[in-house]
Amino acid sequence: MKSTSSSDTSSRTSKTTPLCANNPNIPFSRFNSPNFCQNSLSFSKCFSATPTTTSPIPILNNTGPATSIEEGKFEDSNPDSPPLVVVSFYKFADFSDHALLRKPLKDLCEQLRVSGGIILAPEGINGSICGTRESVEKVIGFIQTDDRLKGLRQVESPVSPEEEAIHHGHTSSSPLAAGEDAPFRWDHVRVKLKKEIVSLGMPSVSPCERVGKYVSPREWNGLISDPDTVVIDVRNDYETRIGKFKGAVDPCTTAFREFPSWVDDQFQLAQPQEQVKSDGSSGRTEKQIEEKCQKMPPRVAMYCTGGIRCEKASSFLLSKGFKEVYHLEGGILKYLEEVPKKESLWEGECFVFDKRVSVEHGLVQGNFKLCYGCKQPVSDADMEAPEWEYGVTCPYCYSSKSKEEKERARARQRQFETWGVIGGPDKGRRLAKTADGNERSEIHKSRSV
Repeated sequence: MKSTSSSDTSSRTSKTTPLCANNPNIPFSRFNSPNFCQNSLSFSKCFSATPTTTSPIPILNNTGPATSIEEGKFEDSNPDSPPLVVVSFYKFADFSDHALLRKPLKDLCEQLRVSGGIILAPEGINGSICGTRESVEKVIGFIQTDDRLKGLRQVESPVSPEEEAIHHGHTSSSPLAAGEDAPFRWDHVRVKLKKEIVSLGMPSVSPCERVGKYVSPREWNGLISDPDTVVIDVRNDYETRIGKFKGAVDPCTTAFREFPSWVDDQFQLAQPQEQVKSDGSSGRTEKQIEEKCQKMPPRVAMYCTGGIRCEKASSFLLSKGFKEVYHLEGGILKYLEEVPKKESLWEGECFVFDKRVSVEHGLVQGNFKLCYGCKQPVSDADMEAPEWEYGVTCPYCYSSKSKEEKERARARQRQFETWGVIGGPDKGRRLAKTADGNERSEIHKSRSV
């Protein structure tokens, strides 16, 4: 994707355009969970746990008519279409009945042409969506009708012209519309049910109970410049490879689930079973206990893309006995939005989990592309390497893929180049039985979840 121009970016950033606006009623009346109230709510643009009190978005009751927008009728995709916004959000909460939200939320997103991905789990909600400002407001407002999900933590990013083209349906002319993977097609929204909104694999770690101290982007430089502060990048190796904060420790993990083991190894917290003497006392001496405490840094500052992984990581460190644990509020994205480049301690670009691939200061489009074989970021230099094959492999995955895997990837790429969709012209067909018991082929619209 191409970078947005400075004038285009500045006109769409959150600093100049407030997200709160008077909105028509949400055209939705299918949700029956007792935890979803019918009170009017507002959509807070800023990254804050405190919802605003202006410009409420009224929610219809379950029997009310959808009067503002008829289902299936949207604005035409033309140059005069409203500009788009991308909003990432999350909230940890006790959300045991999360499955009840899946269908109504997906239906509303499709109706309003809001695309992206949303995860629902017993511990809360996590998502990133793209749409017109009005549509995104309505989706966020609907989510927050559940009292447990009020005060979503949010970060807004500008949208490039190519992303707008994909969102408005011009996928045939864009090389970025890689079949089902394109997250900005208006009819492509995923609402998934999972065990965790961010996978650490440790149910005992609960950000709802305790987390580290939030540090604003403006105060972050002072904290990480302190020599007594150990700065830890909580992201994975393919993310840290293209950018990180100056002096940060890179755990070199391939998945967030590896972080607890890295902490135990790095700070030697995992101790062998202690021997017990005949008098019942522990085999550990006071000196050994003191040495373990010395290996714990006096202060830890952590960061990730948008802040959600640090919620769990900081909670985990506190459970292990760390005393001072801080994390960057709003993550790298908020830092790149608020801190001027000339004052920044960030080096490189920030990987994001959508077709932008990476962003720079001001959250403008970065220079990296995506390898569709392994979903890792690749530079122009990487694409000059002999291991690079579009849609198949890159220097980071070539040696790990078998001949069969590479050939399957080539077949998928040929399907997309020929038909514009992975799976060929028969994608979406299924056999259905007629009244006489015979099978016939019928077309149905595939919808990813």
